[in-house]
Amino acid sequence: MAIVKHTEQRVGVFIDTQNLYHSAKNIYHARVNFGNVLKDSVAGRHLIRARAYMVTTESGEETAFLEALTKVGIEPKTKELQIFYGGAKKADWDVGMAVDAITASPKLDAVILITGDGDFIPLVEYLKMHAGCQVEVVSFGRSTSGKLREATEHFLDLDEDPRRYLLNYRPVRGGRSTGSRQVNSPQADRDVQVSAPDDSIAPNSAEEISDIGRITGVE
Repeated sequence: MAIVKHTEQRVGVFIDTQNLYHSAKNIYHARVNFGNVLKDSVAGRHLIRARAYMVTTESGEETAFLEALTKVGIEPKTKELQIFYGGAKKADWDVGMAVDAITASPKLDAVILITGDGDFIPLVEYLKMHAGCQVEVVSFGRSTSGKLREATEHFLDLDEDPRRYLLNYRPVRGGRSTGSRQVNSPQADRDVQVSAPDDSIAPNSAEEISDIGRITGVE
């Protein structure tokens, strides 16, 4: 769907870090360039607030990543991994992200949700019908809910230019990686590259939660 983007639009960006990180990891075995994702999502408009939602660990090894996000204008919003009696674990920001988007919407012209999770469809519908906001979704198309794409007014498919939106990207030929590292264009060299490290800071399954603390720094 064609939408109007102009420099005076007030934009709020809400990033489902867990969803984006694991999409890049599972599809491309690469890491997200959060700096370029934010830049192209905003598209020269007036950014009011950008928040990234994630789960942290007691060790605090995510500090470098959080600082790097802040430097490119993204506000990290964190919560600790919850461990319940009996060993059950929970790491979920969906409700918090939705509440923040609704709360901020009266001061925004456009709300950008960086996620492919279909659970956000009710949020998209609410923002369009009751908040009067233009709602846009940004994610990797191959891991994005089809119904979410239908619900949004504009979809930026990161799959269309993975070299720009990923770090350590390796093109796949004939089903196998070429092993070559990303070669940046002159434009990309001027962009700020911020990526979560190799290991997850926001697990999407119980099996991956055991890896949550293995943070090595920001590339």
